[in-house]
Parts: sequence; structure tokens; C-alpha cells
Amino acid sequence: MPNVEANEGMKVTDVMPALGTHAPMTEEQCKTMFGEEMCSSDIFRVHDWRNDVVTIGHAPPSMVSAATQGMVSKPWPAQLNKLVWEGRHDLVFSIGQVVPHEVMGMANYNKNLFVGVGGLDAINLSHFIGAVYGMENMMGKASNPLKDILNYASENFLENKLPLFYILTVMGTNADSGELEMKGLFFGNDIKCYLAACELSLSVNFTMLEEAPMKVVVHLDEDEFHSTWLGNKAIYRTRMAIATGGELIVLGPGVKRFGEDDGCDILIRKYGYVGTPKIMELMRENEDLQNNLSVVAHLIHGSSEGRFDITYCPGALSQVEVEKAGFKYADLDEMTAKYGHLKDGWGEVDGEKVFYISNPALGLWAHESRFEKGGNGCEGSGGGEVPVGENQVGVGGSGGVGGNRG
Repeated sequence: MPNVEANEGMKVTDVMPALGTHAPMTEEQCKTMFGEEMCSSDIFRVHDWRNDVVTIGHAPPSMVSAATQGMVSKPWPAQLNKLVWEGRHDLVFSIGQVVPHEVMGMANYNKNLFVGVGGLDAINLSHFIGAVYGMENMMGKASNPLKDILNYASENFLENKLPLFYILTVMGTNADSGELEMKGLFFGNDIKCYLAACELSLSVNFTMLEEAPMKVVVHLDEDEFHSTWLGNKAIYRTRMAIATGGELIVLGPGVKRFGEDDGCDILIRKYGYVGTPKIMELMRENEDLQNNLSVVAHLIHGSSEGRFDITYCPGALSQVEVEKAGFKYADLDEMTAKYGHLKDGWGEVDGEKVFYISNPALGLWAHESRFEKGGNGCEGSGGGEVPVGENQVGVGGSGGVGGNRG
């Protein structure tokens, strides 16, 4: 966020990683992402989602009700970090990567602000809205009811009030080297640059399969994915590709817990990935879920709704723990020996066709029929309003929701 100081011209005075309620970046993470010289300066600011957030307006209850099929009819609070909002800067740059996203449809743009440097109430409710509307109705779509809510907030509360410009990237794999590279760079102060980036991202990061695989194997990087909270990206990004009755095998050598923090871990172990109708029933009956909308959303997102099997192969969770949470279990060493040699895309193991993905964070895979049809959201899960707690619980410690992590 640049500022003009006397005799110094334009300079960057503040850099705030948009991490939602995730833990602040470590020094090592900062150096990896921004470089040692930049991280040695004193311009980095931590987004304190508990204490440094201001509500700048509300999207009307009617929009929330429409997005949640009448399950929630309360206003959505547009919240921002005070440092961003209070007008100390001559320019505010929102920088990030556009990629298919399980909550927003397509990541970044105003998500970077209202979620990345937003408050707990806005973040939790937005995740719940996305889950209720249905992930398969959202993924890869720049226009959806949740985005409409954020766009309403941008148009009514940000335009002509904040000197805001977006810098958006689209990243993809180089076909020859296999290395990640920038495919597009978009700059602007309105939604046009975002929509252009979304169009390119769908051509770069989205794979439409002509055949729905009966078996998909996804590898989770050991250093990046330590929980099913993060590792379930393997489910989100492949669920529209897998054939009904098929199987997803998740190779997670670094997975050692369910939630990224103790509170979420306890709730995931308590309720499990049991499908949307059951989770909504449990939410109506249990205050701990009513006060943890992000966990409710996560449990909805992490279920195949009985359409295909999910087999987890974690590095440090037992068979009993995995099966109690609602997944099938397989030994990591055995499954790695069987499938670990595969390259991205179609392969064959013991005469069986297998689709392999080495990094689910880089894209979205779908079969044409499911991408066009979408999912059912929370239809058939009881209907009517659900009780939403007024005292939402934050995800502290090492975990979090929202933010600019693609």
C-alpha cells in the first residue's frame, strides 16, 4: 500500500498478506514468497482478524436468503482491516492469483479483501453460503450468488471510496519443463480485469475430461498438506470428474490431523464427513456447529455425498481415526508403491485405468456432464432456516479459513 511522503515521492509503506484467519506467515515463509531483502524491512503487517476489523456495510438479507435457499436470512457484513479502510494510503494494490476455488467459484478479486483481510463473521458466513449453495454449482464459475454478495459490497462500499487497484495473475505449468510459470497478468480497478483473468484461468487451470475416471489418485505435498482441512482440496478439485461409483485415493504423507487447530480437529472427529443432509440435521441440534460455520462448510465440502468412495492414505493418522471420520483407509506405503510412479494424467496399473494428479491446488478437473449439471447444494437436507450462532468461533493457532491461498 503506497503512500506519498514529502521529498520521497511514492513508496510502499505497508504490506499485508491476505490470510483470512490463517496464522501469520513465518519468517521462512515470508522469505520464500517475497525474498529476503523485502522481508528484512519493517513494512509487513499482520492481519489481526480479531481486533483490527471494521464493518463498512451489509449486503441485504434477501441476497443471503437467495444464496442459501432460505436457510439463512441475515445480512452479510462487509468487513475490512482498519489499515486498508481508514484512508492512510494514496493507492491500495490487491495482488493475487486467479484459480478455480471451492468456496468462491474463482479465487481472488474482492475475495482478497472481504475474506483475505476481512473479519470472522463475514468469513464464516461466506464459507457457509458457498457450501449451502453447493460446491459443484460454484467451482470454476466467476458468477454465482456468493460472488454477487461480494460484488454488491464492492460496488456499494468500495467504489469511489478506496483508491484500489487489482493486480491478478494466472499461473500454469510449462508443458516442456513442468515448472510453474505466469500465463497472464491483469491490472485494473473494477471487475473487468477479474473476468478476463477468470477466462484465461479456465483455459489454463481447468481440465475437461471426455471420460469420467473410475479411479483418481491425488498426491498431497508432504510439506504443504498436514491436515484433511487443507488436504481435502484433493476432493474439491476432482469431485466433478470422478464417475459415480468410482474411487478417489488420496496419498497424504504429511497428513497427521483433521483440523488445522485443536478446536476444528475436535469437531471434525466428533461429527465426521457424513454428507450434507446429516450435517445440516446435526447443525440444527448442536450449538457448537451453529457457532462454527466454517467447520460446517468444511464437513459439507469434504463429503462425496455417497457418490464415490474416498480412501485416505495419511502419513500419521490411524485406520481407526480415518474410518471414524467417514473415509476409507489404505496404507500409505502400499498405495505409494502401487501408484507413486504415475505421471499426471491417464495411466494404467494392473490393467486398470487411473487418472493421476500430483498437485490438486493447481487446477480443477471435471467431466462435461457434471460441470454443466452442477450439484444439488443443500436440497433435500430438511429445508427451512437453520440456527446460526451470533458468537462465531475463530480458527486460531496454526489454522484458519479464507485468505489468498488459492
